[in-house]
Amino acid sequence: MRKKIKIGALISGGGSNLQAIIDACESGSIHGKIVFVGSDNPAASGLDRAKQHGIPSFTVDYGAIARKIKADPSQVQYPRGLNMDHVLSTMMATDRHQSSENLSAFLQTRIPAEARLLEHLAVYSFDLLVLAGFMRTLTPYFIDKINDPPETRRIMNIHPALLPAFPGVDGYGDTFRYGCKVGGCTVHFVDYGEDTGPIIGQAFFEIAESDDLDTIRKKGLMKEWRLYPKCIQYAAEGRLKTEQVTHRLKNGKTFQRTVVRVLPKP
Repeated sequence: MRKKIKIGALISGGGSNLQAIIDACESGSIHGKIVFVGSDNPAASGLDRAKQHGIPSFTVDYGAIARKIKADPSQVQYPRGLNMDHVLSTMMATDRHQSSENLSAFLQTRIPAEARLLEHLAVYSFDLLVLAGFMRTLTPYFIDKINDPPETRRIMNIHPALLPAFPGVDGYGDTFRYGCKVGGCTVHFVDYGEDTGPIIGQAFFEIAESDDLDTIRKKGLMKEWRLYPKCIQYAAEGRLKTEQVTHRLKNGKTFQRTVVRVLPKP
């Protein structure tokens, strides 16, 4: 029998998805154990959930780090071995709307915060890092440190929309404002882009004319709490395989897409 998968979790707020994962681990729906919970927000109420279940937790106050550096830029301390050119060029390639100056300013505070986060993570042995409402963009510096060797995918996220529609911070709000007839959520692996990583699973719900933003969010959360543990269990069972698939069009042109296949149970 497979060993239990060791799961690390990052949160920013209430941690309702964290609770769903904790419950699934404790009930056996996920053959795994959460070994730590980290947050960028010292006031995150989800940290209390970790405490109630005896899960080690820590905080890296991203806001305090950013304020300190902005007040005195000489306080910037980049980690040794950082390839800033790689980080900057990679982010420029995935977000063409940002100027190099804006991204450089962003990285000036974000990289030191991520370095502190990685120091905490280094204390723990974990197989999978799940983002359970972690509201911070991860840079290539952080992603590459977790996905080592590079072909591994060890960061999973849940997004409140049916990707690739409505990436960003307000998926349910964007779904509602666009007048969609269905909404949903997506679990995906994290890559360098904003909610662009390969999709593991999706769940949808119908939107009635009587629905408002609050009811849409409630419907979405009910789907999230089922979908996320299900996808984590696939990882625990070793059933997720990411591969490149090439398609040939009738005009002879080809294109590639990255897909995550859920393999049958052995």
